[in-house]
Amino acid sequence: MKRFVIAGTGSGVGKTTLTVGLMKALMNKGFKVQGFKCGPDYIDPSYHTAVTKRTSRNIDSWMLSHDVVETIVSRASEQADVAIIEGVMGFYDGKSPLTDVGSTAEISRITSSPVLLVVNAASMARSAAAIVRGFQTLSQDVNIVGVIANQLGSKSHYEIVKAAIEQECQIPVIGYLQKGAVPPIPSRHLGLVPAIERGELDSYFEEVAQAIEATVDLELLLSLTEAPILNQTAAIFEKQQNEKVHIAVAKDEAFNFYYPENLELLEAHGAELHYFSPLRNERVPEIAQGLYIGGGFPEEFAKQLSENEFTKESIRETISAGVPTLAECGGFMYCTDAIQRRDGEQFNMLGIIPGKVVMQDKLAALGYREITGMDGNFLIDSHQQAKGHEFHYSTYQGDVVSPAYFSKGRFRAQQEGFLHKNLVAGYTHFHFASNPQLVENWLTACMEGIK
Repeated sequence: MKRFVIAGTGSGVGKTTLTVGLMKALMNKGFKVQGFKCGPDYIDPSYHTAVTKRTSRNIDSWMLSHDVVETIVSRASEQADVAIIEGVMGFYDGKSPLTDVGSTAEISRITSSPVLLVVNAASMARSAAAIVRGFQTLSQDVNIVGVIANQLGSKSHYEIVKAAIEQECQIPVIGYLQKGAVPPIPSRHLGLVPAIERGELDSYFEEVAQAIEATVDLELLLSLTEAPILNQTAAIFEKQQNEKVHIAVAKDEAFNFYYPENLELLEAHGAELHYFSPLRNERVPEIAQGLYIGGGFPEEFAKQLSENEFTKESIRETISAGVPTLAECGGFMYCTDAIQRRDGEQFNMLGIIPGKVVMQDKLAALGYREITGMDGNFLIDSHQQAKGHEFHYSTYQGDVVSPAYFSKGRFRAQQEGFLHKNLVAGYTHFHFASNPQLVENWLTACMEGIK
């Protein structure tokens, strides 16, 4: 099939703009396109999904084993003509500055995918070739097949850059975007996701596609990006003949940050998922044996959530009745006494976790997490480990008597989260594919009914 990676020399070079534009341009030609995003990111996949109408997937070679990465790409690419993998940060940037682990480069190798390198060539000529040459030679086993130049001053500027790169690097420059050719991509903050899902950016996607169609050789791109069909060697998604367990999942504009694989692994192990909307004041389905409140941005809808007493009381009753519950990030925030927004206004939430969360102007936490459970944690105990990530703009203000897990990041290692009988809550987003035993643990707890 056709499959390729859109990689950048660094963050901010235009990977996302080019990715969504190429997706739309190829769809305009009649291709079915499947999107992927390297690393733990919920925003960019929402762009991909809005454009392609197919659920975009995160693939991460630090959180997940290589065979799981390969299997996710293979499964999601079925019935697609073209798979486009958007990179993260710079091509070689990952978990460590000393290795490729977790980088776009490693993903390109695992998935045997050709790479298109995006270079911001503003104010450059021959120097652009030096940059490309450096990316080619740092690793001998990556397959950079072409270059797209961004932020160029004119067509003649493009011809100069193209000539230099093609002479020195022996790969084609397949096109460019001129500075100002498309509006900058809207600021990727959490509150933007509902606008994406409502279709408010559809005209933007089409505008980028038209610009790309005018200056990027799509036929050459397709000829360079033949890739082998991948194997599905990881058996974790195979259906298990287990007893059916009913899991209620909060899902709406306020709570929608779920790794698709988390939900699919639950289903593969016997769960039947029942979706409900706290934002629409819906009750937790009475059939629920488990409850999952994922991430999102409850602060954007804090007033409405605070007023929806029907839902709030339903969730309190569910947790009080002993239903094993996982609340991640936005779900954790929802479980506290209150959310205080940046303007200082405060709204009452579920009141299950003492204390409140306070929104900040800057990121409060960002990065990978290695998680070890605590005794009494139904999801992950002290002998088990999993991987995940944090990404949030709020801080928790309160006293946690019983933390849920031990979390280790690059700069810190500490007890975190909130554990109270059948509730596991915290800022960390778990990736169940990093340790599918968590799914088994949860469903077992649901069947046993922790009290």
